[in-house]
Amino acid sequence: MATQNDTPLVLKRYGPALRHTYVAAAHVLLFIFSFWVAYGLRYEFHIPPWWPPIADAEAILPTDVQIPQSVWDNFHELLIFVLVVKVMVFGYFRLYAGWWQYVSIQDLVETFKASHISTAIILGGVYVCKALGPRGYGAISVTVEVPDTVLIIDWAATIALVGGVRFLVRIIREGSRPVSPAGLTRVLIIGAGNAGEGVLRELYRLPVEKYHVVGFIDDDPRKRGIRIHGVPVIGEVSELAEVAEKQNAEEVIIALPQPTRDQLRRVMEVCKGQRLTFRIVPGMADLIDGRADIGRLREVDINDILGRDPVQLDTENIGQFLAGKVVLVTGAGGSIGSEICRQVVAFRPKRLMLLEQAENNLFHIDRELRASHPDLDVVPVIADICDRQRIEDVFNQYRPDVVFHAAAHKHVPMMELNPGEAIKNNVFGSKNVTDMALKSGAGAFVLISTDKAVNPTSIMGCTKRITEMYCQSLSQGDRGGRTKFVIVRFGNVLGSTGSVVPIFRDQIARGGPVTVTHPEMRRYFMTIPEATQLVIQAGAMGKGGEIMLLDMGTPVKILDLARDMITLSGFRPDVDIRIEFLGMRPGEKLFEELRTRSEDILPTHREKIFIWQNRGCTKEEIEPALERLRTVADGTSLGEVQTVLKQVVPEFEPGPEPAPLPRPHPSG
Repeated sequence: MATQNDTPLVLKRYGPALRHTYVAAAHVLLFIFSFWVAYGLRYEFHIPPWWPPIADAEAILPTDVQIPQSVWDNFHELLIFVLVVKVMVFGYFRLYAGWWQYVSIQDLVETFKASHISTAIILGGVYVCKALGPRGYGAISVTVEVPDTVLIIDWAATIALVGGVRFLVRIIREGSRPVSPAGLTRVLIIGAGNAGEGVLRELYRLPVEKYHVVGFIDDDPRKRGIRIHGVPVIGEVSELAEVAEKQNAEEVIIALPQPTRDQLRRVMEVCKGQRLTFRIVPGMADLIDGRADIGRLREVDINDILGRDPVQLDTENIGQFLAGKVVLVTGAGGSIGSEICRQVVAFRPKRLMLLEQAENNLFHIDRELRASHPDLDVVPVIADICDRQRIEDVFNQYRPDVVFHAAAHKHVPMMELNPGEAIKNNVFGSKNVTDMALKSGAGAFVLISTDKAVNPTSIMGCTKRITEMYCQSLSQGDRGGRTKFVIVRFGNVLGSTGSVVPIFRDQIARGGPVTVTHPEMRRYFMTIPEATQLVIQAGAMGKGGEIMLLDMGTPVKILDLARDMITLSGFRPDVDIRIEFLGMRPGEKLFEELRTRSEDILPTHREKIFIWQNRGCTKEEIEPALERLRTVADGTSLGEVQTVLKQVVPEFEPGPEPAPLPRPHPSG
């Protein structure tokens, strides 16, 4: 006896078959009605006398053959043959499996094909029976006495009825959808091409009606005034703000195939001052091909505006670097470290080790990788890089071939207040990892550095520069052994933990204000995936001892970034969301330096990757400097730490000492 819990299984097993049976039965009824209509139209719904006359029929037919008294007797006999043919042909074209609420032109094409072929078969059967004559087939000879026009009308009626009923179901469904409790959002779609039409079609298919599309926007003057599914093209992108205001639009959907950053920025610039939410359809090729749905719409992100063209990787070179290797990533739970892990797994390492101090971060990346790559050998390791014995035990146990060192204290103002911790973690913690990589015979060590190490003004930037120097010293002479040490230096990444983008996003969500340090503050930005891909590529390319620079593009004004994010969120800068300036924080610079255009910068064969030609630090220079740093790592004033750091890094230009209890800074 089936229980309530068994019902879903029963429906899952037998539901499709039952549904196909019901649909097939509906088709049979339509076929009968179509054939009846064909007969009725042919004879104007009158019953004419049988032709040939009954007397003549009696003279030519055998005595055991029943003579039909009207064309309707003929109708009933021929109907069986018609139904058998149509049921089989329509089944061959899988028209009983279609979901009528999603009927499309393709369904109508398939209906046309099935009706055409079935009519051809029926006509062929009729002519064969006529040619064979009455004596061999008895009553069948009577059955075939039907005008060809009846079958032609039946062909057209079948297409009209089967196709029409399907479209009627879709129309009823789309017209009777419940309206969202929040009401309808008035929408403009940018792009009146295949992508825009696909978006509109998918909006009509939503089970709950949420959107009212008021018009299309397209720069093609030939499309002006045309209507797509009843929605007009009412303007071009330069008129978007005026059209949006006139139509009371609340949302803009960008439905352009492969939109460029310039196109997205143009849309934003035109709409500044309007309260509009922006959405975009990722994977336009899928939408054009009919493989995407409206659920893939997402809000336009600042990454879409600031991001750059995808990185073209030398996968063969990276595959040789990572495939079949034991790979260790320190700081694996952080923004950069976790993305390195996601990128590395594509190259099928033998084992991936996730070293992280923060338990929760490690738990999440470990769980994600195990779910997405169940066959991968993932080893989560909780460890503090400052714990030299623990790091040594890890290296001795697993013997990694490739090490990506992303663990570091990165927040500039925080490190100004805790300079000793920056030295312990960024310098001596990193030294522990590099020393163990060298001692265990790792093939490659890749250090993740920062543009703040160039002419540093902060504790964080200076400690990262010292780590660069130590890695370079290990590559001098034969110190590095079989381990190559590669340093990769780049600027800010969009959306990383503690960076300005998530902080601005949180401030906007709270209604503002959005806080900016200085109106002229500029920074380089790169997306996390692009940065990590280039890090891996640089690590594979490096020979040892180089400082690899990533091309960060053009620096971005933080004030412009704030305004763009406010606009993308559907608010007006300085009207709905206020922008406040709080002043520069300790250790900050107005402009970060990441030299990729000077005499000592050499290009490589890979786009966006350069090499800084500088004299590497030697063992004799770095080791006394590290000893001096040990003396100030605990309980020393900022001034004393800065003095020692400047002795180690002469280009270090520290700012004024911050107040003991600085004003909290919401913008990070």
